[in-house]
Amino acid sequence: MKIASTIARYLLGFIFLTFGLNGLLHFIPMPPPAGIVGQFLGAIVVSRLYIVLFLMQIVPALLLLANRYVPLALTILGAIVFNIVCIHIFMAPAGLPLALLVTILWFLAAWSVRSSFAPFLQR
Repeated sequence: MKIASTIARYLLGFIFLTFGLNGLLHFIPMPPPAGIVGQFLGAIVVSRLYIVLFLMQIVPALLLLANRYVPLALTILGAIVFNIVCIHIFMAPAGLPLALLVTILWFLAAWSVRSSFAPFLQR
């Protein structure tokens, strides 16, 4: 299980680093989304909140790839993964398979540091 957690950590770090940098630098061409997702993302772009959102993906991704502060990085990315899954469930179901893959990778990466999350689950 340790090898699976390590592979998941690197994959998760690579995915979030790639898409976080793409959000700021636009090196992977993507068509603008239509419908309610387009309106939602348009509001994020106009308010410049996208800078914070993409930095909140890049920094934890670098921490995962460097194997430093992994529980902190997973905590930050956990909130982002939750939001990504909710967006794909409620607004853009076409991207749900990738969102579920990222969720599985998050749980596999978190398994190796599960003792760090134990205090959150106590009464």
